[in-house]
Amino acid sequence: MTLSIKNDTLSLHAQRQLAEHSADATRLISKLSSGARIGDAADDPAGQAVSARMSSQLRGMSQAMRNINDGTSMLQVADSAMANIGDSLQRLRELAVQAGNDALSASDRGALQTEANQLLVQITQVGKDTAFNGQTLFSQDTASIGGDDKKRKVIDGLKTGWLASAEAMVKKYYGIEGDGADLKLNLGGVDDGQWNVLASVSGTVEGNGKVTDLSLNLDMADFGTGDSADGGAAFLYNDRTIAHEMVHAVMDRSMNMASLPKWFKEGMAELIQGSDERLANAIAGSGVAAVVTGAAAADPSYEGAYAASRYLHDKLKGLGVDGGVKGLMSYLNQHQSATLDTALDAVTNYAIANAAAFMDDFQDNGEVFINTRMNLTNADTGAIGGLDADAGPSRNAKDVVPDVGPNPADKPLSHFNLIVPEIGGNTGVNRMQIQVGAGTSRDDLIDLEFSAMNAHALGLADLDMSRSAVALLHIDQALEFVDKQRVVVGAASNRLDMAAANTQTSSVNLAASQSRIQDVDYASTTARLTRAQILQQAASAMLTQANGQPNAVLALLR
Repeated sequence: MTLSIKNDTLSLHAQRQLAEHSADATRLISKLSSGARIGDAADDPAGQAVSARMSSQLRGMSQAMRNINDGTSMLQVADSAMANIGDSLQRLRELAVQAGNDALSASDRGALQTEANQLLVQITQVGKDTAFNGQTLFSQDTASIGGDDKKRKVIDGLKTGWLASAEAMVKKYYGIEGDGADLKLNLGGVDDGQWNVLASVSGTVEGNGKVTDLSLNLDMADFGTGDSADGGAAFLYNDRTIAHEMVHAVMDRSMNMASLPKWFKEGMAELIQGSDERLANAIAGSGVAAVVTGAAAADPSYEGAYAASRYLHDKLKGLGVDGGVKGLMSYLNQHQSATLDTALDAVTNYAIANAAAFMDDFQDNGEVFINTRMNLTNADTGAIGGLDADAGPSRNAKDVVPDVGPNPADKPLSHFNLIVPEIGGNTGVNRMQIQVGAGTSRDDLIDLEFSAMNAHALGLADLDMSRSAVALLHIDQALEFVDKQRVVVGAASNRLDMAAANTQTSSVNLAASQSRIQDVDYASTTARLTRAQILQQAASAMLTQANGQPNAVLALLR
């Protein structure tokens, strides 16, 4: 070993070791005091990057939880408002049921209407004022769930009276009914090649003469709506038109329709609701003789067919046929292969041999019958069962078809499966988004929808308590809509709850993962600190020894 005082290598070595152990102890004390394994990027560059991303994710999740809580509160406000609207609708329904009591006077119904109007104002007010954090929740759109107003009025009439009343009339006066076949409502009308037909029944003729694939076609361009329960305008109200078409529909499914002459089919359809007004107009235009002749034409006139049917009904009653044409129709129904020829021959006991013989009779005696036996000036329409045809009660244009049918609106026909088309009813929607995750993907967003809640949107703006059946139909539709919207809100609330649970679970797992990367291991770090401190003390002692080493040189110099 060389003795030197210019370069004390032992001291330098001891100093370096002491510095390293001191620095190591300082770092370990810093980690133990902060609880973090990674104090700065130098401690673990990759680990620090991963931990930073996890911190961002954790903070995002924490905010997402607050978002979810806000969203849940928003949904609770909306649901509470819709519950209030539902209570108002229930009260409106009570009023509509009460309005259906004929013991009430017009002024009584007026009082009910006054309360109904106030309830509708309240419903609109709730839909307008319901807000969360200053933001209106429900859409303020006024588009109606009822869809096209004209089509809705026609469907209202069909469901609440026209169809059921017509079906009951056909059963009562003709003794026939449908067989449960589908009857599809077509609101687009049909074109017969010459003009759009106001109303018709179409289908496909089967081998047995019955008609399948039935459609009730209404031309909405010409089909009136009116404000009365009868629809349309005087004198040819919509309910009478429907009664005419229901005769065709029932005959299509109850007898050999293909074998019947057109005058008979159209005449029976006119007779069910009477056609005195049309007949009087035809006579005024072309005379009685032309009407009678028109019944025998290849394409008979409605007026001639009606007059011939009235004559046939009178003739059959005179021959002792029970119910007149009812007995004839019942025979055609019970004998599916029968034609009008065989049916007339059978029910009259050979008095009327066939349809041609009857038409010859009508051509000879029709003018006298119309002039002497048909009263075309009184209010009675001439319908079967009425004053003129059967000495029954007078049935004018408004009364001939009862306003309210015997069946509920959800199933107006007893012997047909009515298929009603959707008429496009929809209302505005206020859409909001809740960020329920820390990321930017679509899965981290939940859409909330709040439909419009006002009298117009619920289809109740023109609610009329004087028409109880229609009012009930509209209120029930509004109640169903509000209930569905509450289901939407409830489902969204449940989804937010699940999102909250998922966020909490993910947050816990992510925090645990970050802890394994970021947090200090106290057991091992404390052991390392103890080692560093011992080494620090040893290096300090050795530095003292190293610093004393040059003293040996002095001994050599003495």
